[in-house]
This record gives sequence, structure tokens and C-alpha cells, in this order.
Amino acid sequence: MVDVAIQPNRANRTSATRKRASLRNALKRKSTSAFFMTLPLIVLVAVLVIYPAFYSLHLATLNKSMQRYVGFSNFTFLFTRETFWLVVKQSCIFAITAVIFKALIGFIVAHFVHNIPAKGQRKWRGMLLVPWVIPPAMSTLGWLWLFDPSYSAFNYTLSFFGIGPIPWTGDADWARFSVILVNVWYGMPFFMIMYLASLKSVPDQLYEAAAIDGANWWQRIWYVTLPMMRNIIAITTLFSLIVTFANFDIVRILTAGGPLDKTHLFATWAFKLGIESSDIPLGASVSLFMVPILAVAAIFILRDINKRGNEA
Repeated sequence: MVDVAIQPNRANRTSATRKRASLRNALKRKSTSAFFMTLPLIVLVAVLVIYPAFYSLHLATLNKSMQRYVGFSNFTFLFTRETFWLVVKQSCIFAITAVIFKALIGFIVAHFVHNIPAKGQRKWRGMLLVPWVIPPAMSTLGWLWLFDPSYSAFNYTLSFFGIGPIPWTGDADWARFSVILVNVWYGMPFFMIMYLASLKSVPDQLYEAAAIDGANWWQRIWYVTLPMMRNIIAITTLFSLIVTFANFDIVRILTAGGPLDKTHLFATWAFKLGIESSDIPLGASVSLFMVPILAVAAIFILRDINKRGNEA
């Protein structure tokens, strides 16, 4: 009787072991297949991102003729230039201001579209995504015409109200405002579409419960919507901060860094030094300064996301 009872147990353990082994083999096959499917993307990232990054590090340690190793001389030289610190200041102001306004306007527009009946949302989403779909160089050329000092459409419109003419790209403060305005116009739809997707994932029961508790519109936004969207807001902000900080085409086309280098960012000043002034190592040194600044921002944002994930 004992042997008869033991045999089914052994058979069950054997079948369970076989199932686990087959599951492990299936997972191994899936992971191997996934690796080979992503291999082209890995190679592309290595060729277009990793290799240029390390090559930039190599270039930054050479002299202007790229014939002699100079160590950190290019970096120490930049520290002594007033223009470099001006570029650092302008890049931070430009990126932070633009991202804040893109996030704020994107949040408002996303709520507007979210409250539209479902039939009309597709039309509004399509129209509002147009600035993001148009290549930034092409759209910036349109803005350049609007800001033109001779036949500016903005100045022509303002003249009916007795205002102007405004030197949109000729004055330092107005030029900074102009490049931030164009960047906000171009990048806001990205925030809008990300926030809209996040809003649709918030359960309606939470709003109903908040309304029963007597919460008004602002309290529902503050205590229900924002906590449910915090991760999306953080990730979207980080991505936009990286892209905005490394912006090149808008500033290059609109102001070319002028007037008097007052709108230069890291990317445009690196281009000016490396390509226009034929000092590629110094230009590479300038571009590398974006890495530690963005790394610090990424660490703080991702650490906050992980902290909230652990708390949940």
C-alpha cells in the first residue's frame, strides 16, 4: 500500500520537474529570439551613439590640428572664457523655461481635448500635433519670416495697436524670448499627447469618489489627476529636457547665436567653434559639457520615480 501511494507522488514530481525544465527552455528560446530581433537596433545605437560619444572624448584631448595630445587643456581653456559661462547660463535658462511652459500648456491643452466628446477628439489631436510633425527646420523658417525686422507679420499686426516695431531677433532679451517661444510651440504637442494618454488611464471612479467627498475641480486635479500622472510627467519632462538642452536647429536658423552670442546654446556654440572656426577638439569639449548637467537632472528625476515606485 505504501509503494502504491509513493509512486503517484514520484510521477507528479517528475512531471512538475519536466514542466519547469520545458518552461526554462522556452524562456531561453524567447530571450535568445528577442536578443537577435533587437540586435540590429543595438548595432545601430552602438554605431550612431556610443562610438561618436567615445570619439568625442578622444577629440577633446587633442590640440587644434588634432596632431598632439593635450589632456584637459581644452576644458581648462573653456573655463577661462566668459562666453562659455554665458552659454552655460543661457542653455539652462532656455531648457528649464521652455520645458516648464511646454509642460504647463501641454497639461492645459490635454485637459481641453480630454473633455471633448470622443467623436471630435481625433480632429483636435490631429490639428494640435501638426507643429510636432513638421520638421523643426522648416517650421523655424516660417517663424523667421514672422520675426523678420523688415516685413515682420507680428510687427505689422502690432502696428494697428500702436505697438512696435519690436526687434524680435535683434535685441538680446527679445531674441531669447523668440527662441523659447518657437521651442515651446514645437514641443508642446509632445507633452499634450503624452498627458492625454495618461489622463485616459485615470479611473473615473476616483473622480466620482472625490466629487462625493466634496472636492471641487481644482482639488480633483491636485489630489487625483496629478498623483496618477506623476510618473508620466517626470519621464516626459526628462526626455524633453534632454532634447531641449541639446537643441540646435531652432537657434541656428532663428538667431545663429546672436546678437553678440547672447542666444548661443551648447550645440550651436560647439558648431561655431568646431566647424566654423575649424577647432574640432574645442567644439567637442563644449558638447561634452552637456553630459554631466543632463546626468544630474536624470539622476534626480529617475530617483524620484524609483522612490515612488518603492513606496507603492
